[in-house]
Order: sequence, then structure tokens, then C-alpha cells
Amino acid sequence: MPQTIFPVSENLSPISKNTSDQTFDVIKVKMGISFSGFLTLAFLLCISTPSAASCSDSNKFLQCFRSKTNLSISHSTSNVIFARNSGSYTSVLQSSAQNLRFVTPSTPKPILIIRPLSESHIQAAVVCARENSINIRIRSGGHDYEGLSFVSNVPFIIVDLSNLRSITVEIEKETAWVESGATLGELYHAIAEKSKVYGFPAGSCSTIGVGGFIGGGGLGTIFRKYGLAADNVIDAKIVDANGRIFDRKSMGEDLFWAIRGGGGASFGIIFAWKIKLVPVPSIVTVFKVRKTLEQGATELLQKWQRVADKLSPNLYIQVVIEGVHSGSGNSNKTIAVSFWALFLGGSKELLTTLDESFPELGVQRKDCTEMSWIQSVLNFAGFSTKQSYDVLLNRTNSDKSPFKAKSDYVKEPISEKGLEGLWKILLEEQRGYMIWNPYGGRMSEISENEIAFPHRSGNLYEIQYMVTWKTEGETDEHVDWIRRLYEYMTPFVSKNPRLAYLNYRDLDLGINRNENESYGDASVWGLKYFNSNFKSLAQIKAQVDPSNFFWNEQSIPLFGSQGNGSI
Repeated sequence: MPQTIFPVSENLSPISKNTSDQTFDVIKVKMGISFSGFLTLAFLLCISTPSAASCSDSNKFLQCFRSKTNLSISHSTSNVIFARNSGSYTSVLQSSAQNLRFVTPSTPKPILIIRPLSESHIQAAVVCARENSINIRIRSGGHDYEGLSFVSNVPFIIVDLSNLRSITVEIEKETAWVESGATLGELYHAIAEKSKVYGFPAGSCSTIGVGGFIGGGGLGTIFRKYGLAADNVIDAKIVDANGRIFDRKSMGEDLFWAIRGGGGASFGIIFAWKIKLVPVPSIVTVFKVRKTLEQGATELLQKWQRVADKLSPNLYIQVVIEGVHSGSGNSNKTIAVSFWALFLGGSKELLTTLDESFPELGVQRKDCTEMSWIQSVLNFAGFSTKQSYDVLLNRTNSDKSPFKAKSDYVKEPISEKGLEGLWKILLEEQRGYMIWNPYGGRMSEISENEIAFPHRSGNLYEIQYMVTWKTEGETDEHVDWIRRLYEYMTPFVSKNPRLAYLNYRDLDLGINRNENESYGDASVWGLKYFNSNFKSLAQIKAQVDPSNFFWNEQSIPLFGSQGNGSI
């Protein structure tokens, strides 16, 4: 069991000592680029940037970056450094940005995009950004609900980790090292290439970047059996605000605790994770049962609320709720509730389990499909289970749109009357839906302060609210709708604080207005994500990044920072 760390110790770890006077002691090599070459790049950058200030920042950053790397000018412009005038700048910027709400002409753009090819490039980017007071945004897969990994209203660069995606699987040790720029699909594929009876408890969307996913905790289809992705991390490598690299031993247990579910981008750039693989049976079973209101969906959902968290940890039954057309006419709408399940075992055992605990669902043998674990990954990712799992290597998500999401935790079943009111609001919106993820199992056994992710025992299920749309002009009406839905749910969800899941980032909860935001002011949103762990996260942040270099609109504040409010 990891070390209990409350309160944070005075001498946290080597990473927190003498941070103000550290020097960049990485590589000092002969440069493969002429000084004039970088000045040419800087000039081209300047004519494309909107202000003299950003031009100066860019020029100084590039000169600094040159002094700490051995990139050639052609290499840097085509593979590592992307300036606004570059022909590939826009495609790189948009390559993994999933929420098209933040891919518009008016969206603030980075001065530069850095795509490191090695850890030394990350070090150089951090040191040079800090020296020139440029904000850094860190992106692995771009499934960032509020765009914080690629948008900022202050001068910034993006450190895009997509080139750092190597995966080393060691089945005999039941471990793997995975770089943060790898996607979940690439990780699943790499494990399957080595073994058909090992997996990893991560999410269903194959194009999510490993770095951000683990940093926020990481829910998935087998988290009731094995916990979160972050619960199964045993080491990590991070670049701190001074450009130094630390692993678990050198960073210390406090920081290692914080980056697992506490949002890694608040503390540094985590570029690799060592994970624990988990055993899966050679045969698993999936089913999907969909019922409308007319088919008794309300009653089934009430039963699901009472039993879903108490089922065998081998059984995960997710619920998707949406408005659908019930007939040929567009005016005929109803609610459909879909029960999507994964069982770690064969169909015979699954049916026995359901007969004992949830016979009302009416699942029959014909509804069940037995398959391998990797096929179940394809199934939940929306691919055909008959195609090659090589499709998981595709890093491009073709189903992009503008969207807004929110989240909640539920501790008591919602009444029939409460559900009926919910149906009315859902029927107003054609592109809105809810996903309910059952808790229980392993999630109820892990202490809320085992790692930074706090949402454990006492939660029946977690809710994700989602609405998508097509054009920028539709934004306000859909955002207004999901906010009304969220407001309606207030009496039925967790309270004091009303909890939220960090990976479903929601700036409606509150933001840091600047890097001097106080701990007290940030608690408005911080307690929702982290509950009682928020204070410890802020204490660790104050020790490892006392200048608050790794700042964003919902980064962990410094404990003890007065800002515009009080502690």
C-alpha cells in the first residue's frame, strides 16, 4: 500500500529543493544548426505573430531552444518546431484536438507547437519557456473537454507529446512502460501482441492519449475489477519546472501520489508511465439490451440503480440514456435506455449471475456474444469485432464535433418522480445524452486518499452528461440546455461538495483567473474534483512548483497563496 502522506512532509523530495537556482544541466552539444538559420526561423515567425511582444518572446525562445538542442534547421521546422507561418502548423494544431468548439478562427493560438522527439527536447522547452515567461500547455491525445491542453489566453506554446509513444511490454513481469503520447488503442494493441490473457483497466475510446487519461484517474470497463488506470501505475518519469527529470524514487512518494489522478499537468510534464498489467480470461462476454419508456425502461433503471454497484466485480453494466424517435414521425420521441455490459467470463456464468441479481433485464443467450478481451476493446470502441485489432493503431478520431460535457456522482437512487422529470428535459434535445458508470467492486475497496483521485466508496455510479452540435452558431442553445439539465439534477447527486470527475473537465465549476489565484478561491472547483485530497495536492504543488510555472485555468493552486482571497 502506498505511503499515507497527510499532512505533507516538510522535506518532500529532491524535486522540491533549491528550485529557484537550479541550472539546466542536460546536454551541451555542438549545434547542428547555424545561428543565422534560427534567426531566419525567428524572423518568419515574427511576421506571422500578432504583436511585437509575442515576436520577441518567440525569438528569444527559439534562440534558447537552439542553445540546448542539436536540431538542424530543416529537422526542427519539419518535425519538432511548428511556427504559425508553417504550412503544417494548422494541421498539427488540429490533429488531436477533439472538441471542435475550440478549433475556430477566434480561438487563441499558440506561438509555437513543440513536438519533442526525445526527453531532452521537453527539458529544453520547459527551461526556455520559463526563462521567457511563456505559458506551456501539455497535450498527449487532445481529448480535453475544455481545450486546456491547446488553448490559452496568455502567450503560450504547446508541448505536444504525440511523437513520444513507445511502448515496452514485459509479460513475464506483468508490466509495461508506455510513453504519454501513446493512445489507449496503441497500448491495448501492444499488450495484445504479447498476450491474449492480459489487459489494462483503461477507457473505451481508442484515440485518447495515455498521459492525460492516467493523470486524471482513468475509468474503464474493468475498473470495478481492477480499479482505475492510475491505481495500476507503479512508476513514472516527469520533467519539473527546472527541466530536471525524476522517476518515482527521486521524485518521492508525495509527488508520485499527486500525479495519479491529481492532474499531472499541474506538476510537470509526465512523459512516461510504468503500468501494472492485469489478467483477463481467454473468453469474455458482452451484451447490449435497449429498452424504451414504453418497454419499461424506467423500472429497469430503478432496479439498475439498486444493484449495479453490488454485482460481481467481473460484471460491468454501463447505461446510456438518450432521446430517440419512437415512430416514423419526427414528433414521436421517447427515451431509450441502453444497458451495455462486459463480463469477464463465459455467457453461461454471466446468465447465472444475472438470473440471481438482475432477472428483470431479461438477458438471454442470444443476446450474449463471447469473444476475446481484445475483441471486447474493439466492441466498446465502436469497431467490428470481426476486423483486425490493427484498427486500434489509428490515432485519428473521425467522429469530431463541438461539444459540452459535465459530470456528477450519485450516492442514493433517483426516485421514479425524479426520473420522469429528467425524461422531459432529455426529450428537449436531439443530440444530448447521459452515460451512467456503475461503481462498487474494487472501487469501494480503495481508500479515497490512496492516490489523488478521491471518488471511491459510497458512490453508486458516476454520470457523464454530453451534448454535441454541428455549427458554431448553435453553441449557446446547446450549452444552455446542458446547464439546465445539470441544474435539474442538483437534488439527486452528491452534495457539499457536489463532486465531479477531472477527466470530464468542466470550466463551469470555476476557474483560476491567473497564476496568483488563491487556494481558497480555487477550492470552489478544486473540492469538487478532489474533495479532501485538494489541500494535500495544493501543499505538494507549493513544494514542487513554487513559482506556479505549470499554470492553467484549473491547475492545482499553491497552498498558502493569498491571491485575491483567503486560504
